[in-house]
Amino acid sequence: MSYLSVEEYPRKWIFNHSSMPVPKEVQALIKPMTQVRSAQFWKENISSSSPDADRFSSDDWPMKTSNWLDSIDWMSSWESDDESLPFDVAEHIGWQDDVTVYFCYEKYNVVETKWYIFRRYWKNFLFYDDGPILIGRRRKEALWFQDNGKVKIGTKG
Repeated sequence: MSYLSVEEYPRKWIFNHSSMPVPKEVQALIKPMTQVRSAQFWKENISSSSPDADRFSSDDWPMKTSNWLDSIDWMSSWESDDESLPFDVAEHIGWQDDVTVYFCYEKYNVVETKWYIFRRYWKNFLFYDDGPILIGRRRKEALWFQDNGKVKIGTKG
């Protein structure tokens, strides 16, 4: 098995937080990968040598400045009552609702879901903002959320 249920997920509280709980029927569509599957995915799509964003090497595609177009604020939107993903972020992505996305926290922690679910519940995913990267299946666009409240928007190299 390549996935855990949200109930088995060590960070399940981010989807059950009292201030913004994700409905159970939606949680069933959020698929945390097992550590083995996460490590394989990370190695193939993010970095073959670095375990997290703090330790990327200059050879890792996220470290290449040419892959990033802009850096915009996400924190003020996260702290607001508006549930919408920041406009510039949503506009950059422009994916159809059913695109499979991967929210990559670090080598052993990758979560798979659909774009419409991430877009609606993005604040839950960002309870942990220590450098996660969002990429889509067979898509070039990428987002790299920084713990300083900025998100880099660009393309996966």
